[in-house]
Amino acid sequence: MMAPAFSVPRLSDRVAAALTLCGTGCTFLLPLLLFYSRALSDVAATVIGCLFLLHSALRKDWQWTQTLWLRPAALFCGLCLISSLHIGVHGAWVQALCLPRIILFAAALESWILVPAIRRRVLAAILFVLALWLISQCWEQYLTGTNLMGFPPADDGALTGPFMKPRAGFTLLMLFFPALMPVVLHALYTKRLFAWAGGGALLLLSVATMVLIGQRMSNVLLLFGLLLTALMVRRFRLPFVLILVGVAGLVANLPVISPPTYAKLVLKFSSQLHHFTQSDYGKLYRTAVTMVVSHPWLGLGMDGFRNFCHTPFHTDALTALGMPPLDSDTGKGCNIHPHNYYLQIATTAGLPGLVAFGLMLACWFRTGLRALAPMQNPQQAMLFVMCCVVLWPVASTSALLSFPTAGWIFMFAGWLLAASAAAHRSGQSSSTTPVCKKT
Repeated sequence: MMAPAFSVPRLSDRVAAALTLCGTGCTFLLPLLLFYSRALSDVAATVIGCLFLLHSALRKDWQWTQTLWLRPAALFCGLCLISSLHIGVHGAWVQALCLPRIILFAAALESWILVPAIRRRVLAAILFVLALWLISQCWEQYLTGTNLMGFPPADDGALTGPFMKPRAGFTLLMLFFPALMPVVLHALYTKRLFAWAGGGALLLLSVATMVLIGQRMSNVLLLFGLLLTALMVRRFRLPFVLILVGVAGLVANLPVISPPTYAKLVLKFSSQLHHFTQSDYGKLYRTAVTMVVSHPWLGLGMDGFRNFCHTPFHTDALTALGMPPLDSDTGKGCNIHPHNYYLQIATTAGLPGLVAFGLMLACWFRTGLRALAPMQNPQQAMLFVMCCVVLWPVASTSALLSFPTAGWIFMFAGWLLAASAAAHRSGQSSSTTPVCKKT
């Protein structure tokens, strides 16, 4: 009579363990999929979210729904759906219905998959291996003219590394802080000369690779992240200054080392900054701002920028502030997205959606900042820096709500939240026994 009572919990535990195993496997596979398959990486993140819901239902554990950042995230998803329904474009509201999948993905990493420290370490190790693979392919392409698969650099001279298209700069940026910098910081806090030399060599090699890749925004954001690291970690300040000197010397020699990289990284970049309002990016931003000012409360729905980019917009709403009337540019001011995360959010869900999205980010940063302890937990600190870098508002970006970009950002968010929660539980934020002791 007692056997069924004992068999039910045992079966439930086995199913929960199987769900956890599948979710963990998908998480470990995701970085590789983000490298090479937009569709499969989207599927993997969606599967993780669905498995998380099944696991929560099986365990009857819905405590994660009380997480503070989920409230503005849910509001943001709701506003995107309302805006898309209001616009009436079929594809827009279908995309809005699918939007919660990336929110669930981040919540699953925070409250389920990455709770154990061992899984966070394994994920970091996977990213480290991928970073070395990317760097090696960039150098092979630079030295031999092709990568391992026989692909040459892009037409403008940018190194593509292990890819067919020029995506190496953005991808190396995604790997640099969560995968490489914790190793560098750990080396700085050891007394072993070999570790110092290895960490310094890894840092120099990574930064030099980014410069030679030749993608402008990735280089700027890399230096911004290194600056944040130097502000947080006193011992990194001298290496940061040396890196700046080395980068300046490398850029000065680019006309000899790599003329195409010099033309793109220096000449074209300086020309774009000097004539920014007339550049393609300036026209994109002006078109996006005109859309937002014309539809400030509801926006234009999912993919609103692409769907309505060729529709002329005119607004005099800002003339009261001393600004001239705004007109969208339906020529070069059109693209599939406005190349800025926050302009994309504003054109999608209006200013209320932008506020909800900003509140979600504020919750992420507040949680990460409260647990920030670079000496005790360099991994958590570098995840915080990574989120600051990738979500920095003054940047030219890819589309936020599609993969692979959404996969990287929400993976880092969930990882940061999980690591921050672990730091709070273990008391690392106020611990007197650091992992990396000062010498």
